[in-house]
Amino acid sequence: MTVGRKRDETRDADILRAVLDVLVETSYAELTIEMVAARAGAGRGTIYRRWAGKDELILAAIACTDRTDLETGRLPDTGALRGDLLAMLDPDWLGSGDRRMRILASVTAMMSRNPDVSAAVSAAIVEPSVDAYRHLIQRAVDRGEADPAADVAAMAQVIPAMAGHRALVLRQPVDLAFFTTIIDGVVLPALARRS
Repeated sequence: MTVGRKRDETRDADILRAVLDVLVETSYAELTIEMVAARAGAGRGTIYRRWAGKDELILAAIACTDRTDLETGRLPDTGALRGDLLAMLDPDWLGSGDRRMRILASVTAMMSRNPDVSAAVSAAIVEPSVDAYRHLIQRAVDRGEADPAADVAAMAQVIPAMAGHRALVLRQPVDLAFFTTIIDGVVLPALARRS
């Protein structure tokens, strides 16, 4: 058995940031491992030792952008559901609106070319957000702020689903004004306690 150099995990962040930068400048179809390696100042072998190919690399780049902020212990607790929902929002997730639209367009292209990647996209992007919203909504139910009969699982999907539809289908910005409208006009009224 040959013992090689220990993997330098500090390179991962540079590589994953480079993936997103290259996606913004090109597209899913045009992105190559060579382009990412050049942007990150890494060798192709370094990338291939970590990720099997382009799809896996793109998914890892997107997943790492906000995964730690969605861990239960790091979720906001303002004492009110509206405050929690607004505090959790990051309209600059993946960068500016134009940057985010370009990245999401590449994700959509990746899914259309490789339908098997849909589950991975859901696991990387959708499921962590839905889990975080589920936690915030359940906490509001537990403290008596939201209707105890509310379908917490369904309501947790509303914001991610509407944001995805707006960005991927309508190709419109997913900004703070949009999120505030969804929270105030859809989520909070649906969760209001019934008298």
